[in-house]
Amino acid sequence: MVAPPQRITDDLDRLLEVLPEAVQQALAGDASRQQLLEVVLDLGRVPEARYPGRAVALGEDVVGRSDLAAVVQQLGTFGGDNRAGIECTLHRISAIRNRTGEIVGLTCRVGRAVFGTVAMVRDLLDSGRSLLLMGRPGVGKTTALREIARVLADELGKRVVVIDTSNEIAGDGDIPHPAIGRARRMQVARPELQHQVMIEAVENHMPEVIVIDEIGTELEAQAARTIAERGVMLVATAHGNELANLIKNPTLSDLVGGIQSVTLGDEEARRRRTQKTVLERAAEPTFPLAVEMHSRNRWLVHADVAQTVDLLLRGQAARPQVRELDAEGRLQLQTPPPAQSLPGPAPRRPVERPLPAPDAPSPPPRPVGTVERPLPPPAVEPAPALRVYPAGIGRAALEQVVRARQLPVEVVGSVEVADVVLSARQQLGRDPHVRRQAQELGLPILVIKSAALPQLQRALERLVERHRPPRPEAPGGDGDDALAALEECRLAVEQVVLAQGQPVELLPRNERVRQLQSELASRYRVRTAVFGRGGDQRLRVFPA
Repeated sequence: MVAPPQRITDDLDRLLEVLPEAVQQALAGDASRQQLLEVVLDLGRVPEARYPGRAVALGEDVVGRSDLAAVVQQLGTFGGDNRAGIECTLHRISAIRNRTGEIVGLTCRVGRAVFGTVAMVRDLLDSGRSLLLMGRPGVGKTTALREIARVLADELGKRVVVIDTSNEIAGDGDIPHPAIGRARRMQVARPELQHQVMIEAVENHMPEVIVIDEIGTELEAQAARTIAERGVMLVATAHGNELANLIKNPTLSDLVGGIQSVTLGDEEARRRRTQKTVLERAAEPTFPLAVEMHSRNRWLVHADVAQTVDLLLRGQAARPQVRELDAEGRLQLQTPPPAQSLPGPAPRRPVERPLPAPDAPSPPPRPVGTVERPLPPPAVEPAPALRVYPAGIGRAALEQVVRARQLPVEVVGSVEVADVVLSARQQLGRDPHVRRQAQELGLPILVIKSAALPQLQRALERLVERHRPPRPEAPGGDGDDALAALEECRLAVEQVVLAQGQPVELLPRNERVRQLQSELASRYRVRTAVFGRGGDQRLRVFPA
């Protein structure tokens, strides 16, 4: 695929006209002015021109207060974000002020309308799904956003509204720059009101697409989710070099679904080979598509943000599609291999299959594209929950312990349907009806000293252990279980105990496996101890 040639318009002369005379003369004959990024004017310093990877001093005279005042006089009004512009251009001038509010520095950034960059993601715009652009400052996020707004409005015929907080997308002044095409522009009086203008655009102007530059606050992230849930396509930029930065950013993590801590059950934690407390995605991402802009000609496309976030939270590498423009303008695509299902099953040893007899009929051929899958393991009936009737013990406290320890216990309200009666010592004598009814039904009664949570926890664990049926021994041994336990111990020691200095409690194991885990932990020079009773005994690893 050959991308259309890029066409750049920058109105650079309009920017140079407002700069001091000495700066204009220094840049007049500059052969590399097409690569100029910005001009910096700081009080008492020599002016500086910045290019990709280098900076050049402009002359020898330092900038005075009169020079800064002359530049400011030719600009538009500075907004609440200390940004101004030149009318009908895309240039942006940002001010640095002292404590009294007086301007002591200016950053004059060159704004360019680049036509042709949208070829990198042209196919994504046809899908109608919301798109998020990320990248370091100066990589071209706003330039790409401007071109995307034009293509959506002019070529795809969408009703597009641009939320232009800093007048950087459509330029300064009341008339939008032609670079956004037929898209409409809504200006924002103060930066802190951007989220309100986003909602106002949806409620008042019936857009099909909303374009936003720099989502940076929690209110703006919530407004973006509200807009997406109303069926409006979003195209926006956010601070962050890559998707992993948004996951770690509590303010913006909702853009990719939000992150929450989840406590797994024993079986699920063993199946995933992780700790019981893990991080998981809380909801569907606001932006199902995301692009990491590493340079102007190299973009990484995440076609399924939800799957990418799940991979990163499980410690696996993301698999984005790499898109690059070569020297001849051809678009090169590097598609990653398909991701494995999450969470994947534990690896098993290869099974030796006997060769068929020479005269045995050959099996029928499988359809093209099918994959042979192993038969699922036989379903294992879960152990029935232990039904406990509390006598003189608060039901809420008992259920709290059941939820916290993930115990297979059901708190019932009648002795007739219970398997066991749990009572406080002083309460049993006050309620002889419960004792007599339990004796008639043959139910055991466990008496504890008090209804404190630690007492309830120990009592329930003891009852569950007595109620649990004996586990049948596997005919082939538990070698796979031991390997999984050792891998669990290794990851816990390296990633939590040593890296974070925090203790970790492993899953319950038998005595032989716990001994192997303890020997492995001792090689890392960390301490271990055994906790729990019966089949719930488990190893806890402590920092040295």
